[in-house]
Amino acid sequence: MSELRKKGYVRPLDIRHGRVDMAHGAGGRAMAQLIDELFARHLGNEWLARGDDGAVLPPPGAGRLVMATDSHVVSPLFFPGGDIGCLAVHGTINDVAVMGARPLWLSAAFILEEGFPLADLARIVTSMAAAAQAAGVPIVTGDTKVVECGKGDGVFITTTGVGVVSEGCELSGCRARPGDAILVSGTLGDHGMAIMAGRESLGFAAPIVSDTAALHGLVATLLDSAVDLRVLRDPTRGGMATTLNEIAAQSGVGMLLQETALPVSPAVAAACEFLGIDPLYVANEGKLVAICAQEDAQALLATMRRHPLGAQAAIIGAVHEDPHHFVQMTTVFGGRRVVDWLSGDQLPRIC
Repeated sequence: MSELRKKGYVRPLDIRHGRVDMAHGAGGRAMAQLIDELFARHLGNEWLARGDDGAVLPPPGAGRLVMATDSHVVSPLFFPGGDIGCLAVHGTINDVAVMGARPLWLSAAFILEEGFPLADLARIVTSMAAAAQAAGVPIVTGDTKVVECGKGDGVFITTTGVGVVSEGCELSGCRARPGDAILVSGTLGDHGMAIMAGRESLGFAAPIVSDTAALHGLVATLLDSAVDLRVLRDPTRGGMATTLNEIAAQSGVGMLLQETALPVSPAVAAACEFLGIDPLYVANEGKLVAICAQEDAQALLATMRRHPLGAQAAIIGAVHEDPHHFVQMTTVFGGRRVVDWLSGDQLPRIC
């Protein structure tokens, strides 16, 4: 495509004022130009540069492969602290990392709506490139489709990640045991409330910023410690409450949280109270839940707090026997309530 442009057959993309049109997804010259001048320009690496239908990757060596995939449909596309681009990278890296794996490669598929500004698309792709480079996890292959105006919402992104987990490392939601401690790596609800503030143009006195971040460095630090880790999970859609209910069901146990131990920033707590939202159900994109043997809880907490992404870590509860597999919480008033599954979607389109 660059050779055609040099010969004057193709005009350069008008990134500043242009928009996505149906030709950009039709498989012809316009699509090739979009890939060449926007996606390959920002995401380029040795695998993408080959221009094949897939990436031929080197074997990872010892260990087992882990693969995770996630689709991102966040609204608004740009929010305080991030955008759909970096979110798509971080979300899939984290899904691979909490399996105990070292993320190696990503793929990315874009569904673009006709009429979407090329300037916004370039901003998103630039953000993805920066996030992938910072994480050291390249995007090695991808795909682009265009749908008619009114049949999408600007852009949807699906990312798939591949990583390698060492032999002997077994992290799963089915491994929680009665007596285990439950920890979280930082404050809850930052991402979901940042999305809500951006979507509804809510001008809180203290700005709320998404916590979106790649957690594989923190996970590697935890795995390098001598702690007996049972479970790692990133509490994204549905928040902490949904994540713990999932783990309780997988492991056949109950859980008891302490409301006074939950780390919630004053700004998020105030916003949740104002909107009538429970922060336990609000999405996080840069936090993880860890479950370990009770005797290792203080060591794990100290390890978390030594990492920049775990500085506000806390022990928030414990696993116990319960044939009903309930997640419960001791409230600030000394009572106890069930932290149940959501019956609907408290905050739609958040990740």
